[in-house]
Amino acid sequence: MAGIADWIHALHTSQDRFGELVSALDGDTVGGPSFDPGWSIADVASHLGSQAEIFELALEAGLSGGEVPGNDQIRPIWDRWNAKAPAVQVSDSVQVGERFVVRMEQTGAAERESFSVELFGSHADLARLAAMRLGEQALHTWDVAVALDPSATVLSGAVELLVDTLPALAARAGRPAPEPRTVTVLTTEPVRRLTLTTGPDVTLEPADDEGAEPDLTLPAEALLRLVYGRLDPEHTPRDVAGAPLLAELRPVFPGF
Repeated sequence: MAGIADWIHALHTSQDRFGELVSALDGDTVGGPSFDPGWSIADVASHLGSQAEIFELALEAGLSGGEVPGNDQIRPIWDRWNAKAPAVQVSDSVQVGERFVVRMEQTGAAERESFSVELFGSHADLARLAAMRLGEQALHTWDVAVALDPSATVLSGAVELLVDTLPALAARAGRPAPEPRTVTVLTTEPVRRLTLTTGPDVTLEPADDEGAEPDLTLPAEALLRLVYGRLDPEHTPRDVAGAPLLAELRPVFPGF
């Protein structure tokens, strides 16, 4: 089972990749489109930067027992980031993202054990806080990377951890499907066998019958992007078995 150090390491690696991607881009490129509909690369950077500031406040609240950030603190952060010039959004996002990772790395064993915070309506220990940030960091970094290189994939270290968060995410992010369906899913790199059920509700759970023939076999990285609304036909691996099912599943996971 992954520990807090694993989550922080993956977050550090993802932050490094984001910095490497955007730091050398010129003004025209950062103003160009990302994979996110309607968002430029600078917009993605602004989102990640403002979120890093908010997570910093949540981190300090969980360590000190202080107040968690509320709308009165969060909205001015968004407004300030939205007002920055695109190039500044990018450079500042790299800086504040790195600062958040360093602060996570500086936490001691006792702090990691006792950490607790209520954020966005749910309880989070330090591992969950890092996981929440990694999901945003890794997938939005891909949004930038794939705009520059259509063959880009989510970093493997992030995939190995985030794949096990997908059951909870699928239940929250999934949308009702007109025709209920049960799909046995087999992932590779890492291997997971799951049952995806669609209909009025969406569930994704470990499969009970490991001997059943999978309906859909795909890299875990592709399943991750499916649930996050990022597995469009142009960026679907060629070796997916059961690929026709994806046409039904994409509307269930429109992204967020």
